[in-house]
Amino acid sequence: MKRLIINADDFGFTRGVNNGIVQAHKQGIVTSTTIMANGQAFNEAVELARENPGLGVGCHLSIVGGRPVAPATQIRSLLESDGSLPPTWTRLALKLTRRAVPPEQIVIEFRAQLERITRCGIKLTHVDTHKHSHTHPQVMKALAIAAGEFGIKCVRNPFENVFARVGLAGVANWSFVKQSALSAAIQPSVIQFKRVIRKAGFETPNRFFGVKLTGMLDSMAIRSMMEAPWEGTAELMCHPGIYDEELEQARTRLKRERERELEALCDPSLRLIAERHGIELIDYRGLC
Repeated sequence: MKRLIINADDFGFTRGVNNGIVQAHKQGIVTSTTIMANGQAFNEAVELARENPGLGVGCHLSIVGGRPVAPATQIRSLLESDGSLPPTWTRLALKLTRRAVPPEQIVIEFRAQLERITRCGIKLTHVDTHKHSHTHPQVMKALAIAAGEFGIKCVRNPFENVFARVGLAGVANWSFVKQSALSAAIQPSVIQFKRVIRKAGFETPNRFFGVKLTGMLDSMAIRSMMEAPWEGTAELMCHPGIYDEELEQARTRLKRERERELEALCDPSLRLIAERHGIELIDYRGLC
């Protein structure tokens, strides 16, 4: 049996991203999304979530980029000098390696983000993290504590099979090589990740796709993934969006690439391929 969750990250990031995610759900194969409590278009995302109950909504916990939700006085060590969250995963990792951030400060920020979302009446299906920060054991342990307090029992498994079949679209692309190296670099953390989720009683998909083709996802790659020989429940991460001036000014490397992903996710042939291969398209409510 094959079950596939197609999760659109960054809900709440910009209005164009919000509208692209909803379009990919209504017209395409997106079944799930994760909302950013510190996103500049958070309030609009909440309204769109209410209008589209068929779209599963989880939390895209963020301690990389943007402003914090918790009071700065409570998470001082986590923040930069200007009061913002670390701008890159590398900067955060450096802080964690130096043991410069008390683990309870990560819990405080995650708790504040979850509380902001749930206060709006959204019943969260699962959690994942911006820039896959929960591949770091300290972050995963903090996530387990905060998510447990809110009764959340599903979490993204962010470790993509190094040898996963992804299609031919990006093989000669430097970005593909870079993303593949990133996917391989985090593999040593998988044992500790599994230990934490087991102890916390989390459910997680068996497989994960999308890291290697971030910014390069197209219909060919999605088709290739669907037709690959895997079983169980898998998650495909994607980043659809509508390119506009707001997105152009935002701090993200994914700009026009989001529209290309949106087009791919709305390809009507993909639903036919899912049916042909016996793939049930679900969100995290079908897992937990």
